[in-house]
Amino acid sequence: MPRSVNAVASRARRKKVLKLTKGNFGSRRNVITVAKNTLDKGMGYAYRDRKRKKGLFRALWIQRINAGVRQYDMSYSEFIGKVAKKGITLNRKTLADLAMNQPEAFKAIVDKVK
Repeated sequence: MPRSVNAVASRARRKKVLKLTKGNFGSRRNVITVAKNTLDKGMGYAYRDRKRKKGLFRALWIQRINAGVRQYDMSYSEFIGKVAKKGITLNRKTLADLAMNQPEAFKAIVDKVK
């Protein structure tokens, strides 16, 4: 009895890999063995950087808050400690947005915690 191979499924698998590696240079986009390795590496980076992005944004918010409170002779750590002690439940994202886009509202918060 001849060997049965599912050519339809294996071709679909290969096409899926090649579709995902579209845009790569040279054989990384059209040779299945190279493309598969490229895809694995790229997916790993994508997974890692989805996690890393959260930390990068937190660091950006901290820098913006720090720049905002330095105008009022406070440090970031001092400000955050006083905000927590006063029971103000604004997160860093919101505080950073206020510091950048609504300085008068941010000043009100700084005056409240001083």
